[in-house]
Amino acid sequence: MLPFPRIRSQDPAARVTVSPRSRVLADSFGRVATDLRVSLTDRCNLRCTYCMPAEGLDWMPHDQVLTDDEMVRLITIGVTLLGIRTVRLTGGEPLLRKNLERLVADISALAPRPVVALTTNGIGLAARAEALAAAGLTRINVSLDTLNPATFKQLTRRPRLDDVLAGVAAARRAGLNPVKINSVLMRGVNDHEAADLLSWAMTEQVHLRFIEQMPLDAQHAWDRTQMITAADIREQLAQQFGLVEDPDDAAVRGSAPAELFRVVGTNYSVGIISAVTKPFCGACDRVRLTADGQIRNCLFSRVESDLRAPLRNGASDEEIADQWVLAVAGKRAGHGIDDPSFLQPDRPMSAIGG
Repeated sequence: MLPFPRIRSQDPAARVTVSPRSRVLADSFGRVATDLRVSLTDRCNLRCTYCMPAEGLDWMPHDQVLTDDEMVRLITIGVTLLGIRTVRLTGGEPLLRKNLERLVADISALAPRPVVALTTNGIGLAARAEALAAAGLTRINVSLDTLNPATFKQLTRRPRLDDVLAGVAAARRAGLNPVKINSVLMRGVNDHEAADLLSWAMTEQVHLRFIEQMPLDAQHAWDRTQMITAADIREQLAQQFGLVEDPDDAAVRGSAPAELFRVVGTNYSVGIISAVTKPFCGACDRVRLTADGQIRNCLFSRVESDLRAPLRNGASDEEIADQWVLAVAGKRAGHGIDDPSFLQPDRPMSAIGG
């Protein structure tokens, strides 16, 4: 059993003083960010072809990465001063972050208590799912693009499919329901597996979400003409399943990125996230904090706002909150992938966080 609660560090940089003067993370288009995506590390134990080269990347120097106390302080400012209601922990691979369970417990102890979620590749999850649930984790997404061991090795450059499947099963046993599965289809690699993935997800009672491949690879080799689109996915699924869009779900979708389609004759719904062909920027409620303390107001932004420097230079919580508000205020109307002048972010997905 984890030793909760733990005694916090007495370092002044780790203490948080909550001010009664609250703010919101609003941009000039009327959107308000309430969902914080926190990258805990840029490191990963897979080498997915659509994310990084086989040899990996140059990882962030250790002294540039936020400490646990620094991470918790910034998240606390977001929750108590800025209206953050959901904190999703991402990477790289967040299970590689030491003391992850303690971080989850610290975040879960905040008031008001945020929803605490995790996006992971699932490797190592089997041994930690129960402890993470006990620490306060409430939601989990596992990335899984194939059920074929050979294809998994081809896509990730690691023979670890069994570990991922064991992690999914352990998450369900730990009560982290619903377990969501994120799948990216690659042309000529796994694009024929859409129906197989859906059949498996229905049997396992996990929530499947197909995601269009986005231009976030370190190699900058993304090619829209080769992308499997949401329309392609629906067409493939329709060969074996009847799909009906639920009007009730569509009416309450809000900022949720997935369009849900009910499988005819069942109560199961599969999601399709059309991030490229049908962007949902107009309802976006997300803001991102990188492992080295940079605020990104869009996944595809080429501009970042540094919170690590003021944090380490003695800025107050209110001063940091003001800088955060300013960073979000400049958010653009959309990601601009369809704009001829679009350029991919300098950072790859592994360093930004999902």
